[in-house]
Amino acid sequence: MSRPATGTTSTAPTARQVWTRVRGAALVLALILTGGLALATLHSTDSHGALDPRSADPQGSRAVSELLKARGVTVTLATTLAEATAAADTGTTLLVTTPDLLTDTQQAALHSAMEASSGRTVLVGAGRASLTTLAPGVTSAPSTPVRERAPACTLPAATRAGSVDLGGERYEVSPGTTTDACYLADGLPTLLHLTDTGTGTGTGTGDTVLLGSPDILYNSRLDQRGNASLALQLLGSRPHLVWYLPSLSDTSATADTPADDTTGNFLALIPSGWLWGTLQLAVAAVLAALWRSRRLGPLVTEHLPVALRASEATEGRARLYRKANARDRAASVLRTATRTRLAPLLGVPVQDAHSPDRLLPALSARLPETTADPRNLLFGPAPADDATLIRLADQLDALEREVRTS
Repeated sequence: MSRPATGTTSTAPTARQVWTRVRGAALVLALILTGGLALATLHSTDSHGALDPRSADPQGSRAVSELLKARGVTVTLATTLAEATAAADTGTTLLVTTPDLLTDTQQAALHSAMEASSGRTVLVGAGRASLTTLAPGVTSAPSTPVRERAPACTLPAATRAGSVDLGGERYEVSPGTTTDACYLADGLPTLLHLTDTGTGTGTGTGDTVLLGSPDILYNSRLDQRGNASLALQLLGSRPHLVWYLPSLSDTSATADTPADDTTGNFLALIPSGWLWGTLQLAVAAVLAALWRSRRLGPLVTEHLPVALRASEATEGRARLYRKANARDRAASVLRTATRTRLAPLLGVPVQDAHSPDRLLPALSARLPETTADPRNLLFGPAPADDATLIRLADQLDALEREVRTS
C-alpha cells in the first residue's frame, strides 16, 4: 500500500533556491554595470575619441589645443566639410585629422578651398586614398613604425623642435616640387612641407604639411622630446586653427558613397577600443555559456516523497516505452531480465547469463524437447509490432516456468 500524500509535492526549485543560485552572478553583474555607468559619467565630458581637441584621453589632443589657446591661437572644431572650407582663409591653419576617410567629392571640395586660400593645411596620415587629390605630385610609400627621429632638414620648425616621435606614412615627391623633406625613414620623409600652394584668390604664400603619423598630437606623447614644439609650430603659425574631424553626421560624406561602402566608413570611424571591447564581451559570453553548461554534475538518487508500488512503476515505464514506440528497448529489457533469472536455475554464472554460447547449451540440456526456439526467444531480433512484443513476453514467461518445473 502506498502512503497517502499529505500535500502537493514538486521537484521544481523554489524561488528562494533560484535566488540562492543566481545571486552571486547578479551581484557581479550589478557591480559591473554600476562601475561602467560611473566611469561613463565621470569621463563623458573628456572622452571624445582620438585626435579630438576636447579629449583628455591618451590619444586625445586636448593638451595641444589648450597650449595653442594659451598662445593666442583661436581653435575651432569643425565636423563637417562646409564648416572646414568656410573657415579657410589667409589667417587660418586647417588641420585635417583623417583625410583618407573623405570621399572623392569631399576631397575635391577641400582641395578647391585650399587652392583659393593662402593659409596652411596640415594633413595627418594622408595616404594613397587622398594624396592624389589633396597633394598632387606626392605619392605614398610603405609605412614605417613610429620612433624617435632627427629632423635632417632645414625647415625652421623642425630644426627648432629637434628629435620627435614620427613614422607612419612616408612620401615620395615628383621632380620640380618645392618641398622640405624632414624626419627621414629609409631615405623617405615622414614630414613633408609643400610651399606655394595658393593659386586662387590668395597671395600664393599658402603651404601644406603632410604629417606621416599623428603621435606628436597625442596627449600621452606631447611632453616627450620635441613633440610639443613641433606641434605648436605647425599648428600655431596662423592666429586661427580649424580642427577638422570628419564625421558621419556630415551630409556631404554620403553624396557619392555607394550603399555598400557605408558600413566600412562607419566601422572606420568607430574608435578601436570599442571594437576590441565588443570582441572581448563576445568571448566572455561564450566562455560564460560553456561554464554554465558544465555545471550539471552526475545524477544523484533522490528519495521520493511517496512510496510507489512496483506495478505502478512498471506500468509507468511501459507507457513511456509505448509512447516512444521503443519496442526494441522493451524487448531487450524483457530478454535481459529473463536471462538473468534463468542463469542460476541452469547452473550458469550470472556474468555469463547474456552469452549465447554458455546459456543456450545449458538450456538445451535442461529442456531437450522445448517447442520454442530458445535462441530466437532470448537473443532474437526486435519485434515488428505490439502484438509480436506481447507474444514474446508470454513466450518468455512460459519458458521460465518450464525451466522452474523441470
